[in-house]
Amino acid sequence: MAKSQKPAAEKAGNPKIESARGKLGVMIPGMGAVATTFVAGVEAVRRGLASPIGSLTQMGTIRLGKRTEGRFPKIKEFVPLAALDDLVFTGWDPFDDDMYTAARKAGVLERDLLDQVKPFLSSVEPRPAVFDRNYVKKLDGHHVKKGKNKMELAEQVRADIRDFKKSSGASRLITMWCGSTEIFLEPTAAHQSVKAFEKAMQQNDEAVAPSMIYAYASLMEGVPFANGAPNLTVDLPVMHELSRKNEAPICGKDFKTGQTLMKTILAPGFKARLLGLNGWFSTNILGNRDGEVLDDPGSFKTKEESKLSVLEHILQPDLYPELYDKFSHVVRINYYPPRGDNKEGWDNIDIFGWLGYPMQIKVDFLCRDSILAAPIVLDLVLFLDLAKRTSELSGRGIQEWLSFYFKSPMTVPGLYPEHDLFIQLMKLKNTLRHLKGEELITHLGLEYYD
Repeated sequence: MAKSQKPAAEKAGNPKIESARGKLGVMIPGMGAVATTFVAGVEAVRRGLASPIGSLTQMGTIRLGKRTEGRFPKIKEFVPLAALDDLVFTGWDPFDDDMYTAARKAGVLERDLLDQVKPFLSSVEPRPAVFDRNYVKKLDGHHVKKGKNKMELAEQVRADIRDFKKSSGASRLITMWCGSTEIFLEPTAAHQSVKAFEKAMQQNDEAVAPSMIYAYASLMEGVPFANGAPNLTVDLPVMHELSRKNEAPICGKDFKTGQTLMKTILAPGFKARLLGLNGWFSTNILGNRDGEVLDDPGSFKTKEESKLSVLEHILQPDLYPELYDKFSHVVRINYYPPRGDNKEGWDNIDIFGWLGYPMQIKVDFLCRDSILAAPIVLDLVLFLDLAKRTSELSGRGIQEWLSFYFKSPMTVPGLYPEHDLFIQLMKLKNTLRHLKGEELITHLGLEYYD
C-alpha cells in the first residue's frame, strides 16, 4: 500500500500491527553452542525451570508518558509479541547431532538442566547444511547438501523452509544465522542485483558464501533474516532489494556479546565526560567452535573488521580530534581449547583527562559467550516477527531500531551506524512507542517545572 493511501490511524503514527496468532517457526543455520543454548533456554523457561535473564522482550519494561504518570508496562504486554509457547524450531548444521547431543558437546549448560529438557532437544534434528570448507577452513562437516551449483542449493533450502512451515504448522517464520564466521569477503558485481546474484549462483561464483545462500532463500520466501556472525551476508544491494520487495526485514550482523558490549557501554561514558583516548588494546581467549574457526586468519579478519569499527563511530574523532584523532585500537582473539565457551576478554584502556594527564583502566571480563548471545537471539526472533507483522516496518528492509543487538548495525547506505548502547536502546523503545501511538520520550523534562 502506498504511503498516500495509508489509513488515517497509520498516518498519525499508529500503524496496523497484525496479531501474533499461531506458531512462530525459528530456523537456525548453525546448531552449535549459541543455538542449543537458546533453544534449551526457551524450553527451560517454558517449563518454569529457569528465568529469561538478559531478554528485553521477556523482562524489560517501557516507560509511557510522563514520569509522574507511573506507566511502566512490560514490553511483552505493550506490543503483541509471540508467546514462548508458540515457538517451534528447526535448523541446519554440517554435523548431524540432534540438539541435545550438540548441547552436550558445546559444554555451555549443566548436564542436570539439559537432562530435564532432553526429550524436547533430542527431537530437534538438523537438516543437511549448505557448507563449503573454503569459507570456514577450520571445520570439515559431512552432513551437507549436494547440488550442481549454488542456485540448486538455494532451491533446496527454500524447499526445507516450505517443508518446515507445513510440517510444524507454523504460520510465520524467522531465520537466525548462528553459524560460524566465514572468511572475509567484499562486495562484487555479483551482489549488486537479484539478476546478477542468481547468475553468480548458477556459475558457482566464489563471491557467494553459504550464509548468503541461506539469506537469499529466506528472503525469497518472505522470511526475515538476522545474522549473528560478522559475515557479509545481507550487507549487499541484492539482499536489501529482496528484503524490501518481499517484506522480509533484515537488521544487522554479529551479536553484541562480551568485549564489544563492554566497549559500547564504556566508550559513550568517555565521550560524555570528554575524556581522551590514547589506546585500547583488547585480547580474547576462547575455546569453543567459534574460537576454533577464528583461529583461521581469513575468518579472524571478518571478525576484526566488525570489532574495530565500534570505537570510531562512537567517539567521532572527526568532531573531537584533540581527544580521539590518533588513538590506537588493537584486537586479538586466541583459540584456547581448555576455556571452552567461557570466553575471557582482557582490555587495557589508556585514557587522559584534565591538562592531558594520563590514566588507565583494566577490564577482565570472564564471560559466557553463548549465555550472553541466547537472549539476543530470542529478542531478535520476537522483534523481527513484530516487524514482519507491522505495516510501517515490514517493507522498509533494514530495521535500524534493532541496532541494540549487533556489533555492526545496519543502516541505509550513506548513514553512519549508531553504536552507543544507550542511544540504541532509546531508539528501540521509541520505535515501539511510535508503533503504538504513544508520545516519544525525549528526557527534556522542562514541563515538570512550568
